[in-house]
Amino acid sequence: MMDTDILVAGGGIAGMTAAAGFAQAGFRTICVDPGPPPAADAAAEGADLRTTAFLQSARDFLDEIGLWPRLDAHATPLQVMRIVESGAEERVAREFDAEDISDRPFGWNLPNWLMKRELAARLDGLADVTFLQGVGVARVLTRETEARVGLSDGRSVRCRLVVAADGRDSPVRQAAGIEVSTTRFGQKALAFAVTHPIPHENVSTEIHRSGGPFTLVPLPDRDGRPCSAIVWMEHGPEAERLAALPVEAFEAEMTERSGALFGPLKLVSRRSVWPIIAQQARRLSGTRVALVAEAAHVVPPIGAQGLNMSLRDIATLRDLAIARPEGLGDRAMLDAYHRARITDIRVRVAGITALNRISQVSAAPLREIRARGLDSLYSLKPVRTGLMKLGLGAGG
Repeated sequence: MMDTDILVAGGGIAGMTAAAGFAQAGFRTICVDPGPPPAADAAAEGADLRTTAFLQSARDFLDEIGLWPRLDAHATPLQVMRIVESGAEERVAREFDAEDISDRPFGWNLPNWLMKRELAARLDGLADVTFLQGVGVARVLTRETEARVGLSDGRSVRCRLVVAADGRDSPVRQAAGIEVSTTRFGQKALAFAVTHPIPHENVSTEIHRSGGPFTLVPLPDRDGRPCSAIVWMEHGPEAERLAALPVEAFEAEMTERSGALFGPLKLVSRRSVWPIIAQQARRLSGTRVALVAEAAHVVPPIGAQGLNMSLRDIATLRDLAIARPEGLGDRAMLDAYHRARITDIRVRVAGITALNRISQVSAAPLREIRARGLDSLYSLKPVRTGLMKLGLGAGG
């Protein structure tokens, strides 16, 4: 039987960040993940080709727990967020500049595979973390005083708190009997990287037409050419058709979908396909169990909210543990965690779900309404700056 303070189930970005945060605060932590070790580079089999934009509060938290110094040199700052409505009779484009509300960029963009590699290296250097890769949770037994977790390799762990960071189908959440509500959009997202002749100038561009947004997020130059990560959301069958196209035909279609804003796009990575859902847990905690990240909430990739919400979960839970370490994992702590996060999560899941529904519309009159709405919101400065602050997590 292994004894520890905290067991983190799941070794993705959220799980490893949670393990690093708790260990740095002095809690003995075991992190388990049934998947393979993180990829060494983007070309590795199974490398996560998506990217994440870390907003200001998320970057500050990563810095506080000693992770940002490993990431800073690889991060691309996002100074401007541009929204383009290309499905209307006349194309509408509006830019939201971080300078209007802050002396820092909106965020910093990083490839997920690189994040995982650097997080694993950080865990390796922390004395209070044991990172077990290729090992998952087989069973969870909780009592008011402790939790006992059986691992897939036959070992057992006794701990005071189980942090479920094990994804949208979380086995820990299911073992705790916590229900979820799920919205399916019939969409899938393609994730890949491109180069283009026109510089992105640290502008993140979200293009709306139908089926869902087509988003280009700046990356560092590649082979001397400007480079961007793309998330292209489409109705499921269309996404599968696009993913199967020969490279030349795919490049032609994605250039046309981008409105050629950056010139001809050239594919420089594999294409991966991800299902799009919105999901939220009815509660964020059970006996000796706390849900974070996709075990607690899933949103479509709009507005860089998903992982940033997850880091707010982790920061909140860690701060509660630090404030009252003797109560780690008890009912009072976990009830406080639920109260602190549930309203923000519900508001953001509902808002992003609504935005995604709007982005899917294909009827021309509705696209015109969408364009006029964007124009109206942008023209009102208090509304514009308020939306930017909300997007950065103010009050979350």
